[in-house]
Amino acid sequence: MIIVFGMLAIGGLFFLVVGTIGLMRFPDMLTRMHSAAKCDTLGAALILTALIIYNGLNIVSLKLILIILFLWLTNPTATHLIAKANTEQSFKKSIKGGGIER
Repeated sequence: MIIVFGMLAIGGLFFLVVGTIGLMRFPDMLTRMHSAAKCDTLGAALILTALIIYNGLNIVSLKLILIILFLWLTNPTATHLIAKANTEQSFKKSIKGGGIER
């Protein structure tokens, strides 16, 4: 049980660190958002799963499962909406500038 907990926790920390490095290294907003959203969701889910295994099956585990489901639903949705707003804003700016920039 401790070995599985450790592997999941280390895996979650790995994805969170990779997401942070992606935020610093990628050039534009959309690639930074992609890195942050994917790694943040997976890292948090792995760490919360490790906590479920460490804690055992009880009411706290149920709450952690609900948190995982909430994160899996809201993180991609929020990222999609922010990316859509950014795309629409950049399109409106290109129209005001006299034409679509390529």
